[in-house]
Amino acid sequence: MADKAIAFIRAIAPPSFVQLVLRIALAVPFWRSGILKWSGFLELNDTAVLLFSDEFKLHLPGGPYSFPVPELMAFMSGSVEVLAPIFLVLGLGTRFAALTLLAMTCIVELTVPDGWPVHITWAAMALGIMAWGPGRLSVDQVIASVTRSHRPAPMQ
Repeated sequence: MADKAIAFIRAIAPPSFVQLVLRIALAVPFWRSGILKWSGFLELNDTAVLLFSDEFKLHLPGGPYSFPVPELMAFMSGSVEVLAPIFLVLGLGTRFAALTLLAMTCIVELTVPDGWPVHITWAAMALGIMAWGPGRLSVDQVIASVTRSHRPAPMQ
C-alpha cells in the first residue's frame, strides 16, 4: 500500500515539475512588487522613491535607519525584482537569480521584520533552487545538454 502511495506521489510531483513550480512561486511576489515600482521603461514612479525615502527603514541594532540614496535603492530594488524573476521562470542563470532573491529577502526582512513568516518561505524556496538547481524544464538545462554534446573527444 505504501509503495503505491509513494509511486502516486512521484507521478504527480516529478522533480523537474517541482523545481519549475518552486521557480515560479519564488518569482511571483518579487515580480509583483517590482512591476509596481515603474511607470515606464527605466522610469521609477514617485511612490517607489517615496517608500525608500520615508517609509522603508532598516531595522538594525541602534536603528531603525533610513536607506542611503533612496533613488538608487528604489532603482536597484525595482530592477532586481523585475529581472531576477524573469531569469528564474526561464531557468536561466537560475542559481544566481535565486541567490540574488535570497539576498533581497534578507534586506526585506530587515525592512519589515514582522513579515518573517512569509520571508522564511521565500528564503526556503531560494535555498531549494540554489541546492537542487533549475531542473530539466529550464534554459540552463538546454545549455548544459548542448555544451555536453559539443565537447571534443578526449585525446588518446
